[in-house]
Amino acid sequence: MDLFGDLPEPTNDPGPVKAKQLDEGTEERRGEKRKRDVRSEETEVEDKKQEEKKVCKDLAKLAGFVSARRGEREEMQDAHILLPDLTSSVTNLPSQVSRLAYFAVFDGHGGARASQFAAENLHQTLLSKFPKGDVENLEKLVRKCLLDSYRQTDEDFLKKASSQKPAWKDGSTATCMLVVDDVLYVANLGDSRAVLCRLEQAEDFGKRKCVTLALSKEHNPTIYEERMRIQRAGGSVRDGRVLGVLEVSRSIGDGQYKRCGVISTPDVRRCLLSRHDRFVLLACDGLFKVFSADEAIQFVLNILENETVEQKEGQSEEAGLFEAACQRLASEAVRRGCADNVTVILISIEF
Repeated sequence: MDLFGDLPEPTNDPGPVKAKQLDEGTEERRGEKRKRDVRSEETEVEDKKQEEKKVCKDLAKLAGFVSARRGEREEMQDAHILLPDLTSSVTNLPSQVSRLAYFAVFDGHGGARASQFAAENLHQTLLSKFPKGDVENLEKLVRKCLLDSYRQTDEDFLKKASSQKPAWKDGSTATCMLVVDDVLYVANLGDSRAVLCRLEQAEDFGKRKCVTLALSKEHNPTIYEERMRIQRAGGSVRDGRVLGVLEVSRSIGDGQYKRCGVISTPDVRRCLLSRHDRFVLLACDGLFKVFSADEAIQFVLNILENETVEQKEGQSEEAGLFEAACQRLASEAVRRGCADNVTVILISIEF
């Protein structure tokens, strides 16, 4: 006889009270699981956003090199500044901006005070006016920032110059390159220049073609639009100069010529860096009196690609080549008979 035949089959049913408790526990665990899943999804989304931002912000490495020569002038009136990392100098940067850098050359005339003032103050004004917080249309705001900074720097210098006894009559060109992530903004006044070396694949396999891109526009009184503005303001252009004296039609300072149509409004050009870009050259007109832009680019490129140089301790081969190219380019300009001051800035680009 089966002693256990009348007993019900074993069951996991805990009874009504326990079952209710179990259901509540299950629901709690399910709720916790849903919360964990949501948190996990949120974390994944955030990680993905950070990863995308990281990919988007795989920025080119920039390094600046400078060489300055007095030439045959009695005084060095050029000034320059290299600030390869300004990012930490601006509080509350727009969320889409990961890097700021600044490079500039100033070619003084009538003295060195305007060029020195611009070198010391233009970037400070620019940083104070740079867009902050969450913004839309960053490009438009950066352009406005540059225009306002040039105007403010000019006004500040003219105020200081006019307060002197006798009043300062110095003036200066101003060519600055502001790098926002991998976008170059070049603002220019006068006849200094900024040019970009871009290497593109040629039709012959294995060879790369060098393309020189102008990143700035020169301002001198012989250009039609510049001459018309000067004449409308009551000035004149003689022998290619404002009132027969000033070689540029836009500048910082030059208070005595501002009433004659000389202005401090720069042209601003924008260029997105590509992996084909090798370097940017910023230089005053002393260089370009004896070198065309193409010749200067080829001169530097030849040293970078075909020569070996001694490196300083701790210096990379690439940095040694750029420094040598920069020094030799300025020296060659003087050797070719440039009587003017010569300042050359090379900015290497490496992805």
